[in-house]
Amino acid sequence: MPARPAASPVDPAAVTPAAGRTVLDAHDITRALTRIAHEILERNKGVSDLVLLGIPTRGVPLAQRVAAKMASVEGVEVPVGSLDVTMYRDDLRMRPARTLLPTEIPHGGIDGKVVVLVDDVLFSGRTIRAALDAMADVGRPRAVRLAVLVDRGHRELPIRADFVGKNLPTSLAEKVSVRLSEFDDEDSVTIADASQ
Repeated sequence: MPARPAASPVDPAAVTPAAGRTVLDAHDITRALTRIAHEILERNKGVSDLVLLGIPTRGVPLAQRVAAKMASVEGVEVPVGSLDVTMYRDDLRMRPARTLLPTEIPHGGIDGKVVVLVDDVLFSGRTIRAALDAMADVGRPRAVRLAVLVDRGHRELPIRADFVGKNLPTSLAEKVSVRLSEFDDEDSVTIADASQ
């Protein structure tokens, strides 16, 4: 009986052309969010006057996960909300219409608070610029910080993240996809050729 070939160390599903290459799996995402939570707590010296605002769609569950990790460390709930930036984008006329998602500011507002904006991928910086404009309409925080799961580079505006799960150098020909169990039944970050 012929010997069976050795199993490949690379999972073929992780590198299929349609799905792209997996750069973060569920464990990696959990570890990155735990680190971000601890870094925010350290910089803020606890949860005092802290508010997390997730940018829809995937920034909202990421903010909720980070807040849950902070609560497990500090024993205090951190207010979490969402900030829809659709109407503040400077590329509205160049993109297909998008459904408006709710902006939900936690009880107590954001005036005088340290607000941490949470998003999945930082790319050109235009979404964050829109978020800053949207926030100006709902309050005046004492300080604004930015936490992202992935920073892929290619900034078009002078914006940088304060807390980053993974720096992922990419080419403009590549697409980064974040999948979260709240929407996609799995947690992963993949990178693929944008033409596929």
